[in-house]
Amino acid sequence: QVQLVESGGGLVPAGGSLTLSCVVAGRSANFFRGVTMAWYRQAPGNERDLVASISRDGNKEYADSVKGRFTISRDIALYQVDLQMNSLKPEDTAVYYCNLRGLGLNSWGKGTLVTISS
Repeated sequence: QVQLVESGGGLVPAGGSLTLSCVVAGRSANFFRGVTMAWYRQAPGNERDLVASISRDGNKEYADSVKGRFTISRDIALYQVDLQMNSLKPEDTAVYYCNLRGLGLNSWGKGTLVTISS
């Protein structure tokens, strides 16, 4: 498995912004180029849902609920994927998980809590 280190969660008022970061530890740039990175979220009592993903080709996909508000990006040199979240809503409150998929792997970070106050 691969170690994914997430950071950036916290408490933010509605309408605010937050950036989550996920670093892939102990791997090479070529490895990082060959995988799909994604952010999922799970609110209490709900399933874990895809928020955004970026493929090895750089193609991005977003859940309908976050389109136009969230942006996923990747920095290959830093082995890092970020999720820029703007215009946050209380319904965005959840634990956000980083996911790496590809090259025979499907790895998860431990999650970072995002709480949006109304």
